[in-house]
Amino acid sequence: MNIKFGASLLSWITPVWNPEAGKYAIEKTAKAGFDLIEILLPPSMEFNAKEVKQQLKTHQLEVVCSLNLPKEAHIAFYPEAAENLIRQAVNKTYELETDFLGGVLHGGIGVFSGNPLTDAEAEIITQVWSHVADYAREKGVSIGIEPINRYETYVCNTAENVMDLISKTGKDNLYLHLDTFHMNIEENNFYDPVILAGKKLKHIHMTESHRGMLGEGSVNWDQLFAALKEIDFDGNLVLENFSSSVPGMQQMVSLWQKSLHDADALAKGSLNFIKSRCL
Repeated sequence: MNIKFGASLLSWITPVWNPEAGKYAIEKTAKAGFDLIEILLPPSMEFNAKEVKQQLKTHQLEVVCSLNLPKEAHIAFYPEAAENLIRQAVNKTYELETDFLGGVLHGGIGVFSGNPLTDAEAEIITQVWSHVADYAREKGVSIGIEPINRYETYVCNTAENVMDLISKTGKDNLYLHLDTFHMNIEENNFYDPVILAGKKLKHIHMTESHRGMLGEGSVNWDQLFAALKEIDFDGNLVLENFSSSVPGMQQMVSLWQKSLHDADALAKGSLNFIKSRCL
């Protein structure tokens, strides 16, 4: 396996980007011993890539990007707005001199139609994905699409949902981005989705069932790591757990219970857990 170990920006700060908080997250990620940081891009795209690139260089840290589509860029309803935003995210990824953009790129988080995804909506999504995939290829960027649970979207809840839509596009730079928190809700197990994706799996958010310390919840890590070994996984394992010790985090991600661990302990302990299974 060829694995890079990362931490999400959200392991250290709330999803509201500003330069000071971003610098802090980069410093903390490097100090904790990760290979890379996943920067969740703000939908405003108010993000100084040149400045951030210098910070990454100073701390000898690699980077990947992600974007979660907001409600006003729900692809099925607002395809032009969604395509424009994803293109902007590809540009920021390119400016950071990295080659991966992941995230919830199938629909706006929290948007529901009241019904399952229709064929007409699926066609709109695949058209937008096709356009942005072509644009991303010109920039040398691969795109990973993250399915999330039924309480946050009706579009893509499972690995199979994403893989089916990717196959309709015929684009080879679209990949699957999994998240073990959402898998724990939507998938039958943690083995089959990984095997289904195979080499189309490039990025995984490693997070426990309660968003706390890895190994202290109900995620079946044995199944996941067995599957990763079987496909000879080549990609990123990125920690995305949350601590109530981060100001504003409880309100931003509905983390109503007080965390057992602060952000530093959570990050370092979870990284050790992942490495112990991989190395």
